[in-house]
Amino acid sequence: MTFVYRPPDVPLEVFYQDENLILVNKPSGLLSVPGRASEHKDCLQSRLEDKFGTALVVHRLDMDTSGVMVFAVDKDAQRDLSKQFESKTVFKNYHCIVNDIVEEEEGEVNLPLRCDWPNRPLQMVDHEHGKPAQTRWKVLERGEGQTRLLLIPITGRSHQLRVHCLSMGHPIVGDRFYAPPAVIALSDRLCLHAAKLEINHPVTGERLSIDAPCDF
Repeated sequence: MTFVYRPPDVPLEVFYQDENLILVNKPSGLLSVPGRASEHKDCLQSRLEDKFGTALVVHRLDMDTSGVMVFAVDKDAQRDLSKQFESKTVFKNYHCIVNDIVEEEEGEVNLPLRCDWPNRPLQMVDHEHGKPAQTRWKVLERGEGQTRLLLIPITGRSHQLRVHCLSMGHPIVGDRFYAPPAVIALSDRLCLHAAKLEINHPVTGERLSIDAPCDF
């Protein structure tokens, strides 16, 4: 079945905004930045530009992932925030719901990843050619055949959290890329949400901590 891009028609939820940066809640189903095709021009960045005039990219979330993102308003702020991500002084965590019951209470996944080129944008574990990827996880809640996890990515590889959960034997509910059909059908969206982001303000140096409520 061919996937058709239908961006959600929802109002912008801005957590914080000043003359240097914007912290906003990205809905699931909306691209972070424009895609190449004309029908992929609608995205979080373009919606912020319409509202605020400028929104410069610092990082991205997958289209299917929801949660808190930061955009810069000026080039200096963009450079500073980008350096924070590169130097790993940014803290972020995610909530997700995975299939089946995770028996252990917490753990860590260390599996190198690379692009699965014949099937891109999918990623795959590759111990020879993959780039290091590390995710810490902790059980938050167990339910009827599902487990809610807290995920803390130490690295930021593409699809890292999806593939690392899959490698645990627990694909994320609603994951149209990596979950089997029965697990995809359990939700009308990917149950992965960027729940917290902590950064240093690029001008004042103040530590900003944003919690984005999870809607699943």
